[in-house]
Amino acid sequence: MSSVRTPDPTPGWLPEEELAQARQRLPMVYIQAIPVVLDPLGNITEVGLLLRPNEEGTMVRSFVSGRVHYRETVRAALLRHLEKDLGPLAMPQMPFTLAPFTVAEYFPAPSQSGLTDERQHAVALCYIVPVTGDCEPRQDALQLSWLTPDEAVSPSIQEEFEGGAGDLVHRALAHAGWGRC
Repeated sequence: MSSVRTPDPTPGWLPEEELAQARQRLPMVYIQAIPVVLDPLGNITEVGLLLRPNEEGTMVRSFVSGRVHYRETVRAALLRHLEKDLGPLAMPQMPFTLAPFTVAEYFPAPSQSGLTDERQHAVALCYIVPVTGDCEPRQDALQLSWLTPDEAVSPSIQEEFEGGAGDLVHRALAHAGWGRC
């Protein structure tokens, strides 16, 4: 999960001080989405990865990600973050089921999950979301790169993720049956 904070277009969930306190006491619920392009047979041909600066100014790879707000459905949070990060013309194909391809657990220190987020303990529901429209990164994302599945799991791209998050690309592609003969 990226440590650079996107300004919330609908403020009022929690003031910054209260959010920091909550992060120290409670697991935070997030959604994460990996945008993909499918061929006519439903196979993944491209994986969309965002490029963002982290707090140190280093460019890192990430995917669509954000908190689920109080009284917000998971589906509404997923759509809100897809539009926020990919733009209003991305035309995401929302999943018909709310079952994620995986549940990612981030911890403030290294753990058995392999995923870290120094700010908090977070639980992320992770989705693969096909998009059919024009994607223009917004907010804190500088670029959306469309990569082949082979490129997305290459060591050079995996090195650009923070906190072990690149492993989620492997999990997503495995869930979608990529790499099977």
